Amino acid sequence: MTALHNFAALNGQLRVSVGPDCNVACWFCHNEGDVPPGTTVDDASQQPRRRVLCADHYVVIIGALIGHGLKRVYFTGGETLASKLARPVLEGMHQFAAPDVTFALITNGILLPRCLPWLRETPLDKIKVSLHYFSDESFRDIARTRLPVATVLNGIDTAREVFGQVELNTLLQRQNEHEVSSILDYALQRRLPIQFIELVDTSFNAPGQSSAVSADALVSHLRTLTRHERVEIAGVGQGRRVFTVDGLEVEVIHRALGRHHVGQCGTCPVRPQCVEGFWALRLDHAGGLMPCLLREDLRLDLTALLDHADAPAAVAASVAAHVAAFTEGRL
Repeated sequence: MTALHNFAALNGQLRVSVGPDCNVACWFCHNEGDVPPGTTVDDASQQPRRRVLCADHYVVIIGALIGHGLKRVYFTGGETLASKLARPVLEGMHQFAAPDVTFALITNGILLPRCLPWLRETPLDKIKVSLHYFSDESFRDIARTRLPVATVLNGIDTAREVFGQVELNTLLQRQNEHEVSSILDYALQRRLPIQFIELVDTSFNAPGQSSAVSADALVSHLRTLTRHERVEIAGVGQGRRVFTVDGLEVEVIHRALGRHHVGQCGTCPVRPQCVEGFWALRLDHAGGLMPCLLREDLRLDLTALLDHADAPAAVAASVAAHVAAFTEGRL
């Protein structure tokens, strides 16, 4: 279990996709390694994996990994709240709640007002809303939806009424380059921590690579607003610049700062395009767990273990062995 505990000690995440369904179709979505909604919209022959996990399966797997060291759990999709499993899975986290365990929901915000009555009863510590647009035009261009951007902003305001931690994340891209300063101002005015992210290359977003925008201009702008800047490169994940503006943290995931690579990365054929390194274990709705977004061949199938007499122990042992092999370059 040493490798799994070490990963957790370095603030490694467990990212849980409860399904591929989504109410928008952002062009850059990677759906945690599965076929994203936007790709299916463009080409119906490309479909995500068949669902295997039920709510109880999710609870068993997540509980097993929390019990063996993982402390940071992020629920993703697709859009998490578009899944019928979202409520039973999130409510099932009560039994694992502890002072050193955190649960975060990543959402596009659209369904937050409708789901708030039951969400407020879950042990969620944080709501993280994706805000990649600041006008109806950019919302339509990026997410391919006819909804007004006000539906997202309303979701953010609704979440702020209930949850102590509401944060934003924004992917830098040509389609929103003219709105980045407005999004930043919005976050600062509402005292919402925000993270700006440079595009991560995947096979699904390859056609849109020309839309990638460097964070350099944003970093230069932030330096005109504050002198409080620090660089974080410890632990797993990409290096980040953290600016404190009037007491509020603004993070910039900046690929120039490097990433956390392990043994398997040494001979990896796609390492030249990797800007993330090893920072998350990704659990999908088909029962697979991936230590790397770019390498589907390294996916671990957990489904056979769910019928084991002691499924939590079997899952934890299998994942720990997989992480050890990955970090030592033996997969």
